[in-house]
Amino acid sequence: MSIEQIRFHFGFSKMPFGKDLAPSTLHRHHGHQEALARISFLVAEQAIGVLTGEVGSGKTVAARAAMAQLEPSRHSVIYLSNPAIGARGIYAEIVARLGGEPRFFKSALIAQAGDLLAKEVAERGRRVVVIVDESHLLDAGQLEELRLLTNAEMDSASPFALLLLGQPSLRARLRLGSFAALDQRVTLRYALPPMSAKETSSYVSHHLALCGRSDTLFSDDALSSIHQAGRGLPRAVNNLARQALVAAYANRSAIVDEKAARQAITEMDAE
Repeated sequence: MSIEQIRFHFGFSKMPFGKDLAPSTLHRHHGHQEALARISFLVAEQAIGVLTGEVGSGKTVAARAAMAQLEPSRHSVIYLSNPAIGARGIYAEIVARLGGEPRFFKSALIAQAGDLLAKEVAERGRRVVVIVDESHLLDAGQLEELRLLTNAEMDSASPFALLLLGQPSLRARLRLGSFAALDQRVTLRYALPPMSAKETSSYVSHHLALCGRSDTLFSDDALSSIHQAGRGLPRAVNNLARQALVAAYANRSAIVDEKAARQAITEMDAE
């Protein structure tokens, strides 16, 4: 079977539950809305924030949606996706994203990053937002370097807003005494919750409507099974819903029933 066959079978304009959604079309469940509001506050205050959640809870999606709401002419967004670049790599990425040529020696690179951040605000009138994904993987040195980078003008102001995205272990790490200096500077903390059963149902319906199906395609029992197995996490719900569509197509069913949902759960558990 092919994607095109499944799409034709269910009458989709495109396959649902994909990753390529514009920020304006994302499902706005409660946790997502709360995260957007807090990130907007963080940017306005040029503060440090920590957004945590389980794998697949939608942290990066929420950050992307929040950045899409910013005025491009007034903001410079620097997204760091890979903590493995090390402390020097963080400075180099910031410099490169702000149009500079990273200097070789770390001491010079640190000064260069600080200068470019200050100029972005003072000369170009742009707020800088630095987003560090997978922040639970940052080592102690990287966390300290980030704190020092925000520690401008003798604590009277920060040259940029810093958003750390990570798994729940990030919050536990920051509470350790060795990170007290950084933890005390964190203005915003939010743990992104999973979707409720009602939100999962709405989420699935939303994605189906985006692909041309506004009628009932998933049975209530199927939705309940998908919610329980996916624990209300958007990424898991996406994967299970897509697999359930495949199972329903294989069964030559016009709807996704509990049987198809259970088959999808079994398939996903086997991976």
